[in-house]
Amino acid sequence: MHYVSVEGLTKSYGILPLFENISFHIEEGDKIAIIARNGYGKSTLLKILASQETADAGKVWINKEVTVALFEQEPSFIEEKTILENIFYHDHPVINAIAAYEAACDEDSPEKMNDAIIKMDELGAWNFDSRVKQILGKLNIHHLQQPVSKLSGGQRKRVALAKTLIDIGFEHKHVLLIMDEPTNHLDVEMVEWLEHYLAQENVTLLLVTHDRYFLDAVCEEIWEMDRSDLFIYKGDYANYLEKKAARMESETASIDKARNTYRKELEWMRKQPKARTTKSKSRQDNFYAIEKKAKQQAEDNQMQLQMKMNRLGGKVAELKKVYKSYGDKIILKGFDYTFTKGERIGVVGKNGVGKTTFINIILGTEKADSGKVNIGDTVIFGNYSQQGLEVKEDMRVIEYVKKIAENFPLASGGSLSAAQFLELFLFDAEKQYTFISMLSGGEKKRLHLLSILFRNPNFLVLDEPTNDLDLPTLGVLENFLSEFPGCLIIVSHDRYFMDRLVNHLFVFEGDGVINDFP
Repeated sequence: MHYVSVEGLTKSYGILPLFENISFHIEEGDKIAIIARNGYGKSTLLKILASQETADAGKVWINKEVTVALFEQEPSFIEEKTILENIFYHDHPVINAIAAYEAACDEDSPEKMNDAIIKMDELGAWNFDSRVKQILGKLNIHHLQQPVSKLSGGQRKRVALAKTLIDIGFEHKHVLLIMDEPTNHLDVEMVEWLEHYLAQENVTLLLVTHDRYFLDAVCEEIWEMDRSDLFIYKGDYANYLEKKAARMESETASIDKARNTYRKELEWMRKQPKARTTKSKSRQDNFYAIEKKAKQQAEDNQMQLQMKMNRLGGKVAELKKVYKSYGDKIILKGFDYTFTKGERIGVVGKNGVGKTTFINIILGTEKADSGKVNIGDTVIFGNYSQQGLEVKEDMRVIEYVKKIAENFPLASGGSLSAAQFLELFLFDAEKQYTFISMLSGGEKKRLHLLSILFRNPNFLVLDEPTNDLDLPTLGVLENFLSEFPGCLIIVSHDRYFMDRLVNHLFVFEGDGVINDFP
């Protein structure tokens, strides 16, 4: 069944085109991942398909039998209502019956429970209720009478995901599920469950994700948005990289050829009189097309840096018999470890088991209940947290980075300027002079991360660094961290990212139990 047809779609913000004249089709059962740099229009395209934004030009046709469901990065709720009320915010007998039954489960009222069970029986709602319970349980959503206004950012994201999955399972035979970074704020078990759920044959899916294992497990096609255009690749992420490399090689050759032609045509243009014949006018028009091509920059995300890191002494960090609890909840129970130069440790575990508390104790921003935490005198921490960038947004990007330092030192004795370092992290010359307030959410995350690295720490602590970063930025970050000679601790649910960068894991099992897997 044909779900969606898009022809000649164009969207710009100001004078900057996000995408120009792109066309594509979506069939029932398609599972498609969209890849692009932050700020290239991924989220905008999803919102246009969900009728939340309009295009500047082009046609969007959606089969009238298809329901479009959008899961956004910033979900909206009715703040004064409970989790239960937000999830079941529908005026339908089955949904109302399940909501009443779930509410009765949380109350001590046999009469309400009896009425709720009778209504569930009458409407045959038990199968759907079982599916709802599975979704809520797998996403660790409990205490349904709690107001959503009291939830953390990660909890809100999980509630929104649960609501989306519940909605598409209810009486919708044909659904196009559109998802913007669905794995953010999920632990590994939740991600693996979601993979299995979305891989079902009856799900038609268009998603943006930075999680490459998730992408490979779920999707069969990759669309790349690059410099206003759309490129479609069949197959997995490895095939995409191979085909893109071939495209970039061809593009580089094409740009080189255009530059040679441009030099010849420029000489001709300079010799021409102001009054032109029809033939010379045609050649002039062709010149401007060649000029545009010649001035393109071939994409190059590879970064090889020999960093001149601040010296790290023999004593790095040591934790001795460290205990930490919150009430009855045990985070650390006699934890012992001595960090050595060059260690690369991944920290994993379910949400809420204390991973962030653990790194805060190392950083000194939280205190242990007992035990010793000894940090070497030469240690310079670089801490990337989930709290985000704290800076005046009326400042330009380049000004903000130059306030940190003018240069980044290299082992060769040379250095990179602030502008060069920004360029390595995919901020081109135009973006560098953009006000921070004008950056997308992902671009602000990238700038925050860059600002930590530009300070040249020798002990990096990164808490969920892949959240909200696009895949091109992740490639740059991975290259940077693979060359980083200091100590590295990463808290992340991104399995691909961890496999590339860490050499052993601290697995938080809960109740203070931490297993070290070399």
